[in-house]
Amino acid sequence: MMRRTLIAAAIAATALPALAQEAPWPNRPITLMGGFPNGAGTDIYARRLAEPLSRALGQPVVVDNRTGAGGNIGSDLVAKARPDGYTFYLGTAGTHAINAALYRSLPFDVIRDFTPVVLLGDVPNVLIVSPEKRPNLTSCQAVLAAARARPQAISYGSTGNGASTHLAGAQFATAAGLDLLHVPYRGQPGAMASLLAGDTDLFFNQTGAAMGPIRQGQVRALFVLTRERLAALPDVPTVGEACGLPPMDTSTWYGILGPANLPAPIVARMNAEVNRIIAAPEFREWLVQNQAITPPAAPNSPEQFRDTQRADVARWAEVVRRSGATVD
Repeated sequence: MMRRTLIAAAIAATALPALAQEAPWPNRPITLMGGFPNGAGTDIYARRLAEPLSRALGQPVVVDNRTGAGGNIGSDLVAKARPDGYTFYLGTAGTHAINAALYRSLPFDVIRDFTPVVLLGDVPNVLIVSPEKRPNLTSCQAVLAAARARPQAISYGSTGNGASTHLAGAQFATAAGLDLLHVPYRGQPGAMASLLAGDTDLFFNQTGAAMGPIRQGQVRALFVLTRERLAALPDVPTVGEACGLPPMDTSTWYGILGPANLPAPIVARMNAEVNRIIAAPEFREWLVQNQAITPPAAPNSPEQFRDTQRADVARWAEVVRRSGATVD
């Protein structure tokens, strides 16, 4: 009898881990990591998404920003995380396309070490100035005249060397034949504070983080770096309209990625829930009207997201090469 009891206890003990492993996903909180400071466009999007996603999955979705190195610190943490569905990254074309060309050495591969889950939307750039500190810069033509009169005298801040806010400015300067002074900051707060203080003249900011200051009158939007006007900023001309330059689009994207080898059922569930949330009328209106972000026209698959990422790795490598930007 004693022997049978011991055997039964041993079998039960060995079965416990197996039962735990078979528990349906998710059964504990999920971390949605970001690579940029509070108040950045990625942070704004992540916090808005986390609430409905928590309800859909039945578990808390916790936003955790690990900043530094252009988003690479957060990316590296996710690349090295267990592929169990409890750590995801709200990445961008910056973290998972631009950085591949910008940094000479990365501790991860932006394609191989991540599982694409779902594309969240296209994020345009808008040129903003401080009407208080730069009352003379009321149009693109005024910017062009000032920059051509005094090369390197007109400066633009960015959220970091090689960030989309830097490369948007570099692309504009190249197209217009200008010699602008680039001043990189560590994230959105520093670059915006610099503009408002008058330490820099221009900021080619992402719309998600710029819309609040624009609507509050803190900054003036001169033009959007897209081929068509934005629904959220119908009175703001495109770069082509405002500057007389060829059409230009410096838009990037946001998307959710997980570590490599993330199980297909988890990817499918996460993809379906996020696609459903961003397609809902209220959330879609918030994206388009409040953030000036264009969500995917239809539910997008992980495979479509991977194709977008691969194409952007090649596209931005050429932009980085032309800009001469590099980070050791």
